[in-house]
Amino acid sequence: MSGNRIARTLAGVLAGMVLGIVELVFLCVAWPAWLLPAVRPAADRGLARLMTLERARLARWLDHDTTRWPEHGTERPGGGYGFIAVRAPLGVLAGYGCAAGLFLTGLFLFGGLWDLAGGGSQAVAVNLPGVRLVTSSGVLGLTGAVVLLVLVVLGILATGIAERRLADHFLGPGEQEMMRRRIAELTATRSGIVRAVDDERRRIERDLHDGVQQRGVALAMLLGRARHSSDQARTAELVTQAYAESRQLLDELRSVAWRIYPTALDELGLQAALAGVAERSNVPVTVHYGLAERPVSEVETALYFIAREAITNAVKHAGARDILIVLTEDGRAVSVAISDDGGGGADPSGCGLSGLARRVFALDGTFTVDSPEGGPTKIVATLPKDVLCG
Repeated sequence: MSGNRIARTLAGVLAGMVLGIVELVFLCVAWPAWLLPAVRPAADRGLARLMTLERARLARWLDHDTTRWPEHGTERPGGGYGFIAVRAPLGVLAGYGCAAGLFLTGLFLFGGLWDLAGGGSQAVAVNLPGVRLVTSSGVLGLTGAVVLLVLVVLGILATGIAERRLADHFLGPGEQEMMRRRIAELTATRSGIVRAVDDERRRIERDLHDGVQQRGVALAMLLGRARHSSDQARTAELVTQAYAESRQLLDELRSVAWRIYPTALDELGLQAALAGVAERSNVPVTVHYGLAERPVSEVETALYFIAREAITNAVKHAGARDILIVLTEDGRAVSVAISDDGGGGADPSGCGLSGLARRVFALDGTFTVDSPEGGPTKIVATLPKDVLCG
């Protein structure tokens, strides 16, 4: 852990000590007063202010994500009072212990350096079980400072972890809130899937109309002209053109079928399918495949279409000259990250990216887009390895 993170956690713990004193005073006054109906609104307003400060402290100093918590008053019944009743004494004791430990560390450090610099160190015998050491008071002071500092750092980190867990337990969403969010998410995902299917049908129809159908009409016209031509040389020329048009028609059909669903994905797997995407791309695409085994079909398909759509957007809209695809796995999740050196400015709410997001959310995954103006762009999708189907 970096020194900056430790310093931020220390600031959060010390701020929590001060806030804990205020919370203890509030509890001593509010709990008896809460028994009186006329005073309850004032007590609740005071609790709301304390919860606002706690959320800000946890988010700013302890790097805790509070965005998914319910608003005050909608969390678990009694969660606010329960949280400060447990956290306030912990915060005061931990903050005092950290402050006292840092003060003693400074004393030991200053004293040890003073003795060593001034030459006033005295011999000190240290008797341990089976070991007898003789050292100077200056060295002993520096050693004590280092030991105390390590203990203080461990105490700071432990306090930060404990406070984050307490906050999640008391202030995080309860079972009803989690169920409500899950129902809302499933409803939105279902409607999103319906829209995605309709959008895909429209895209296929456009591909068939603008490409395959036009090729077919051209082929029919060439054959019709060849059939009614009386000039053998002209007929041979038209047949040659018809043959070339038929080859282009077959290529167009293969391209449409590949865009709908590549057979290589089922037959050879995700790595081979992405290699085919890289070969067909107009810009260099590098694929780093770090999966130990093939994901389940739903996840493998989602990873493929996410990568393919991201490549298409990077080439078509961002003007990318180089694209990197990295697939990794971590525990029970697999991730795909697509980076390009294009102009950036990708809109996550756009048709293409929002469709990918809906596909990922339908599988209980996460989807992030980082695309500042001027680039670069990075799209990351993380999906669970095990997906409940049916």
